[in-house]
Formats: sequence, C-alpha cells, structure tokens
Amino acid sequence: MITSLNVRKAPGYDLISGKVLQELPPKAVVLLTTLYNSMLRLSYYPLIWKFAQIIMVPKPGKPAHDVTSYRPISLLPIPSKVFERLLLKRLRSDVDLSLLIPGYQVGFHPGHSPIQQAHRVVHEIVKSFEERTLCTAVFLDIAQAFDKVWHPGLLYKLKAALPGPYYLLLRTYLEDRYFQVRYNTTCSTCHVVRSGVPQGSVLGPLLYLLFTADLPTTDSTTIATFADDTGLLAVHPDPAIASQHLQRHLSLLHDWFAVWKIHVNPAKSAHVTFTTRPITCPPVFLHTTPVPIKSDARYLGLHLDRQLTWRKHIQSKRQHLDLKLRSMSWLLGRRSQLSLSNKILLYKCILKPVWTYGIQLWGCAKPSHTKILQRFQSKTLRSLANAPWYVSNRQLHTDLGIPFVADEIRKSSIRYHQRLAGHHNVFVAALSTPPTVARRLKRQWPSDLQSKDSV
Repeated sequence: MITSLNVRKAPGYDLISGKVLQELPPKAVVLLTTLYNSMLRLSYYPLIWKFAQIIMVPKPGKPAHDVTSYRPISLLPIPSKVFERLLLKRLRSDVDLSLLIPGYQVGFHPGHSPIQQAHRVVHEIVKSFEERTLCTAVFLDIAQAFDKVWHPGLLYKLKAALPGPYYLLLRTYLEDRYFQVRYNTTCSTCHVVRSGVPQGSVLGPLLYLLFTADLPTTDSTTIATFADDTGLLAVHPDPAIASQHLQRHLSLLHDWFAVWKIHVNPAKSAHVTFTTRPITCPPVFLHTTPVPIKSDARYLGLHLDRQLTWRKHIQSKRQHLDLKLRSMSWLLGRRSQLSLSNKILLYKCILKPVWTYGIQLWGCAKPSHTKILQRFQSKTLRSLANAPWYVSNRQLHTDLGIPFVADEIRKSSIRYHQRLAGHHNVFVAALSTPPTVARRLKRQWPSDLQSKDSV
C-alpha cells in the first residue's frame, strides 16, 4: 500500500509525505504495521491523525475579499490515509457491501462510472419517446451533502450494518475531529468538526453511501444516484399522473431528508419534461416549494434537453474547448516552437478529454451536431501541425494518428458495451441488452453506436 502511494499528494500538518513513507527502512514499516494492528485490535483511532488542515485555494476571477471566492481543500496525514486504505480493503473482504449499498447508487463503487448512471437515465427517456409517453424528471441539488452528514444518524446506521469491531473503530474515527484553516503562513485556531464525513479521506465516500443507502423508492418511479447527485424519473402517457407519481416520491424523500437532517435546495433543483411533443407536466413541490421547471438539466456533467438532441451539451463543450485553446495558443499555435509530438500529447491529455466525456451517450446526436466538434478538431490539428491549406483533413488526421469524431464514437461505444456485459450490478447489466420496444423514431440508442453505419 505504501509503494502505491501518489508521491505528488500534499502532506498533512505533520509534513510526512508519501515519499517519506516510501523511504522508510523495513524496521520502521514493521513498527507502523504494529501500530495499525493495535488500532484494529483496540478499535481506537489516534487523535493525532484526526486533525485536518484546510487550505484556501482562490477561484480564478473572483474577488479576494469574499470568503466564497475560495475553494477549501482538506489535507489529512498520509499515514492516516494508508490505514484507511488497508481498512477499506479488509472491510470489503469481510462485509458484502453490495448488500448494504443499493444497485441504483453507483458513486464511489468499484466497477461503476457516472456514464453508466447517466445511461440509465437516457435509456428511460429514449424508451418513453418510442412508446409515446411522457418522462418527467427531477434532479435534486443536495446542499453540502458530505459536509452535513449527521453523526448520530450515521453511527446508528453503521451499528446496524457493520460488525461490532468495525463500528467501534469508525465511531472513534468520527469523534473528536478538529480542523484548522491555513492561508499562506497564517493559521486559524482549531475548531471541532461536528458533522460531515472527513473531506479528503478514503473512508468518507463509503460512509456517505452507507448513510444514504436507505433512500425511499417507489414502484412507479426510477431513482438514479451517483453519490449526492440524485435524479427521479416518472413515465406515463398522462402528464398529470406522471407528476403525481413524481410528487409521491418527492414527498417520501422530503420526510426522509427531514428525519436524517439533509438539506435540499429546491431553487437549484430542476424539473424537466422529456418529450417530443409540446406538452409540459404539471409542477411538483418539495414540501411547499415548487421545483423550477426548466427546458434542460445538467446531470453528471451532461446537458439533457427536452428532446434529448444533445445540441446544448455539444455547444457548451465547444465553447469550453475554444476557451482552453485560446489560453494554450502560445503552446499549440502555429508560431509555437514546441515539437509536433509534444503538441499532439497536449491535445490528447488536455483538450480531447473535454469532448470525449460521455461520448458513448451524446454520440447519438445527429451528424450535424457532432460535426461541431469535428470542425474544432480539424481546426486545432491544422494549427498545431502548421499545415498548409491544400492538405486535406483526412490526410491530416491520418498523418497525426488522430481518429475522426465519428470513429472515436464507435470505438468508445464498443469498449463501453463490452464492459457492460456480465456486470455484477443488475441495473448496469440491463443496459447491455438491446431495447425490446418497437422502434418508430429515426433516432439512435447508445447500443446502436457500435455499428459502422450508425455515425
């Protein structure tokens, strides 16, 4: 575990970095192992490893005098993280977490990704299009989800879900935690952490998943969660009945949130009706506050519009790419003295991941939309290669070893669906099977992108 540490990670207040641990002699590693085994045997977590130092990183373009202009980063001692990794590995071998964490929750779960969860949502929407029904969805914004976890409630659930020694150890892990804010060379006084899972820790995501594992569900709705990103979908031909199903689930969730002290911001949530017809489902409420009705929603980094055309998502990616390329023009421009191989490496590492995220889903868009990104790629490759006007785009892509956007869509889709087949999560494995509904629309499903004629 020490050998696999990332030496670039910043150390905690004790200044013991991963490189320091890797340089320890064997005798010191044996002593550290003895300490870890004593922690397991006594179910005790040392107080010295429960101190977090908060670093304030300024956000670009924000006023320096405003406290909201800074992003807090929590730094924990590296030896504490090593023990957390060892504990998590042992916990997964002793406890079947798949029985504790529901299948609709795919966040921070081995073998899962946000694309799989977004695929579930897209699958329900496209299926409703083919069946001429309405799909009404609410995407909830949970305020400070990880920072506001109620400790007594979390300990109550841990005691019911985990064996006694693990519960006792995690109880001391959560108790008597402190933090200190450091900005440049100035440090604040120490304060007690009274709620939330430790930010920057290894066990924090798992504790949050166990805390929210008993979210209420209904038979008439579909719930899709990735950590704190929660989406609810209801499908019905009648818009009023679809909203009733969604409202019933929202009411159950509101009562659950009130019991476990979780705050949802209705103003930042979104209610979208996915349909190809000019119909909007009646509004739904979270307690007494209406959820804003919008024409699109951003879920897991993807923009989902009413008709699922992916146009807004592709346009937003194009704008993001233009800004990045403009800031890197001194490296990737025609006048740059950087070698061509390094320019291509920068393009693959910085620019290409921006538009390839979610390509297994937004690849279903019309060719007129995907060509927006193809034009960007052709323009960028011509600039970094300083190619003259008479060199064709096909020759440019072939010589530089960069596939066209359509080829990238098909290649990524094939790899993605190969990983779906035989997945241990039944919700994810169901996405690998072809759709069983009658196809009446001339629109593609994600499973159609594997064929050569699809893009």
